[in-house]
Amino acid sequence: MRSAFSLLITAVLALGLAGCAAPSATAGGEGSASDSCPSASAQLADLDLVEDVRTATGGSTACLLDHAIDAVADDTAPSLPVAVTDAEGYEVEVTDVDRILAIDISGTIASTVFALGMGENVVGRDSSTTFDGTEDLPVVTKTGHSLNPEAILELAPTVILTDTTIGPKEVRQQLRDAGIPVVIISDELRLETTDQLITEVATALGIPSRGEALIAQVDEQLEAALAEIAPVVPADEADRARMLFLYVRGSANVYYIFGKDSGADALIEAVGGIDVASEISWEGNKPMTAEALVAAQPDVLVMMTDGLESVGGIDGLIERVPAVAETPAGANRRVIDMADGEILSFGPRSPEIVRAIARALYAPASGETAE
Repeated sequence: MRSAFSLLITAVLALGLAGCAAPSATAGGEGSASDSCPSASAQLADLDLVEDVRTATGGSTACLLDHAIDAVADDTAPSLPVAVTDAEGYEVEVTDVDRILAIDISGTIASTVFALGMGENVVGRDSSTTFDGTEDLPVVTKTGHSLNPEAILELAPTVILTDTTIGPKEVRQQLRDAGIPVVIISDELRLETTDQLITEVATALGIPSRGEALIAQVDEQLEAALAEIAPVVPADEADRARMLFLYVRGSANVYYIFGKDSGADALIEAVGGIDVASEISWEGNKPMTAEALVAAQPDVLVMMTDGLESVGGIDGLIERVPAVAETPAGANRRVIDMADGEILSFGPRSPEIVRAIARALYAPASGETAE
């Protein structure tokens, strides 16, 4: 099963849509999502929680409280050269990691490189890499997810780490032909594949012990995040939020439901919600139908910020997709949005992404609902 991003990018590129963007303040349109995030309290229990997560009203924006990447303490020097077989079966030898280019649709590979303590070696970025410390790096992608070979070659990278969510593949081959080691990382971005992602990146850079340290760090942080969320999850499954991930791009009339094995299902389950797409046997991600949306009856819609903005916020979504109004989420105007380049990026940011969605679900910022 290919990841949500891998399948999505094919449709996005074909339609020439804009790529992932930096976090937006709000996407709910007039009188819907708040332009602020919940309190920066470290614990959900300290926030003002909703009484009934299934009947809460109004839109809310899930925000990361910290846009910095914490590097591991391990500073073991890279052991080179290293030979790897990448995710596409290419045999690649990496001999130099002084000038790293880590690029994909979500900024996940770059965040992993920084978390491994190799951020100072990164010479460029994709348009989704917007976390602290990357502001001055030159962008080497066009319209969000097309590789710019001229910009890349100007940076003279000694190794490129990328995946199939970004392309075209002809450009990747052009870079190989130019003598640059190009390592394709697996694009199965889900909570349960984070360790694999870290291992692949660390191995390619010749720093396996740093990879092991980062895996331990992320696993510990994720365990802490889940432990923080657990007490606020309703004990009775019938009281838990029924949630559905809806991907939209209004300018191109694109509407997708992300279901089982898309990555969205694991995110929803991590915050104690019920993934209703999986409940109606919706596999992977595919075009939305009104019948599926009504059958799912979600209490909460989860969306990318730019996607919600592209249809004019919650009001525009209901107008464009009348079936939304036939769900509890539509009736209560209950939409959680999160920045495109964050919500399904996972990797080292997985624990904070889970926390952000949980805060928006159980403790949305006040003043978000307008009649």
